[in-house]
Parts: sequence; C-alpha cells; structure tokens
Amino acid sequence: MPRRSQQERRDQASAALVEAAAELVVEQGVRAVTLAAVGERAGYSRGLVTHHFGSKAALLEHLARATQAGFVPGLDALPPGLERLLRLIDGYVRQLGNASVLSRAFVLLWAESMTDPELAPLFRERDEAFRADLRAEIAAGIAGGDIRENVEPDEVAVAVVGQLRGIALQRLLAPEAVRPNRLRHTVTDTWRRALSR
Repeated sequence: MPRRSQQERRDQASAALVEAAAELVVEQGVRAVTLAAVGERAGYSRGLVTHHFGSKAALLEHLARATQAGFVPGLDALPPGLERLLRLIDGYVRQLGNASVLSRAFVLLWAESMTDPELAPLFRERDEAFRADLRAEIAAGIAGGDIRENVEPDEVAVAVVGQLRGIALQRLLAPEAVRPNRLRHTVTDTWRRALSR
C-alpha cells in the first residue's frame, strides 16, 4: 500500500479532529469542547489540535463551515434563479434527515449561539452569508423573470432562513414529528407558489 503524503495525513488528522469536536458537541454541548478533549477523543495530542486550529474558536468556526459545505450536490449546474433557490431549500430540509454527527452538531451549535458570546458572532456571520446567497438567487430570479417583480429579496431571505432554522430546531427537539423527506416537498411547493410569476 503506498505511503500517504504529508498533506493526506494532515487532511485525515484535521477531519478526525473536526469529527471529534462534533461528537463532543452532540454528546455534551459546546462547553465540553476543549482542545485537550478533542485531541483525546480523536486519538491525538492537544498540541496537534492547537497546531491545526490554534484555538477553540477557530476549531468551532471550522466545524461550522464544514457542516455547511456541499450539502446540495449539483447546485452549480443550475442557472441562478427560482429553481436553484428551491433546490437549495430542498437540500437543506433533506439534510435534516441525515443523522450524521456533523449535521446534528451544526444545529446544536447554532442553537447554543443564542446564549454563547463566543459562538454568536460566528453564527451571525454564517446566517448573514446564507441570507446573502438567498438574496442573490431571488434577485437573479426577478431579473430572469421566474420570480415576481414585487418580491422583496431581503424579506424573503429572512423568512426562508427563519423557516429552515425553525424546522431544524424542531427536528432536534422532536425528531419523530419532523419527517424531512416528506416535509421538503411541502416547503419547496410553498415557496414556489409564493414566489412564481
């Protein structure tokens, strides 16, 4: 078996550390995430965690970004506008059905950011980035003629994020009540009717 390159070893260690941080968040909350605890959980030293991330805040930021990356495959193949917006919404709701530790960790971190001064700025930034992506899709849909001209992109972006985060919290609190595979059709159909010309 060929030896792994230094970059491959670094990437593997980084992924293991992020996974360990996510597991700690899911099992015990964000307060349980220390560099030492993450290193121990992943089978590495605290020094390696510090080397990779530098601080707990940087590790949590990396975790938040990793949990949001690439959850809607094929999105880039669609032109900007209504269909891409609906695919993004659908992908978010579908991802809630994914029981992965990373998905659950993101929702828990987002919920904890409401009262945690370390997390709050990070998740304000993540939510603003999400709203900006949605606004861009809505504006493109208006310009392209598949979204009504009287739609206000800022307001719709806030409403979409609010709905999706609310569904995520419900899924976390009462998983049996939220069936993402069925709900995603209701959510996308609702937005299609609300926005279409």
